[in-house]
Amino acid sequence: MDWSLPDYKSQTSEVRARFEALKARPVMLDVQGLGKVFPSRKKSETVLKDIGFQVHRREFLSIIGPSGCGKSTLIRIVAGLEQASSGTVKLENTPVEGPGPDRGMVFQNYSLFPWQTVLGNVRFPLILQGHGASIAEAEARTWIDIVGLADYEEYYPSQLSGGMRQRVAIARALAAKPKVLLMDEPFGALDAQTRSKMQAYLLEIWRKVDVTVLFITHDLDEAVFLSDRILVLKAHPGEVQELIEVPLPQPRNSAHTLTPEFLAVRRRLDELIHPQGDDDAEKFEMLRLAPAGDEVL
Repeated sequence: MDWSLPDYKSQTSEVRARFEALKARPVMLDVQGLGKVFPSRKKSETVLKDIGFQVHRREFLSIIGPSGCGKSTLIRIVAGLEQASSGTVKLENTPVEGPGPDRGMVFQNYSLFPWQTVLGNVRFPLILQGHGASIAEAEARTWIDIVGLADYEEYYPSQLSGGMRQRVAIARALAAKPKVLLMDEPFGALDAQTRSKMQAYLLEIWRKVDVTVLFITHDLDEAVFLSDRILVLKAHPGEVQELIEVPLPQPRNSAHTLTPEFLAVRRRLDELIHPQGDDDAEKFEMLRLAPAGDEVL
């Protein structure tokens, strides 16, 4: 049996056609020459350096990299929550200069109002936009139904599971009808089974909604399963290392995670994030509490 994997860049004609169609779409998000320096009294720290990439309309782009590569800083700059030290971020050719309803944000920790029901949480951004109470409520119910929580609209966050809370957070972010959905490790706090379900939910929601997704994750399997393309950063400072097209068709399901194409991209990501001969692992002295000669085999 041949256990070798295909080249991670190999694509079927179906996948090639999908990427050609993707590249023909308008550029939704354009990041060029982006840098971020955090000043310090002793020594300034460069977190991001010369980051450049484009995201096309309705594309799903994931960003991965080792700890300290500036993934969260990058997405906060795109969200307008932080200012870049250099470079530009443009949304449909308009410079991003602060937060706006054209970008929805989903964080890892849900960020729901505990005193509001599911309906109240999802309705909130619509009220902020000036919609009347009846219109905001009807629109909120539509999004609650899209994320599969129609039977839970009167529940409070404390009465929901972690996965359900995150679905509420996604519905709230989408209720304002953003052009770009920014997600900063949204499933990082979930258990493996719930995380897998949420990945499937997200792909299904993305197929139904006209939105472009920028997704931060440290999970390599998650990045391959969800993404059209994956932007890989290296750390200290964060720089673009490689931009990988995922050679899998859409829509996807769990069976795709067993394909040679999935495994080939997964292996390439592992090579980039954990290069061979990387001896930067932390070394420290440990107190020995087991008898000498009693080794674990």
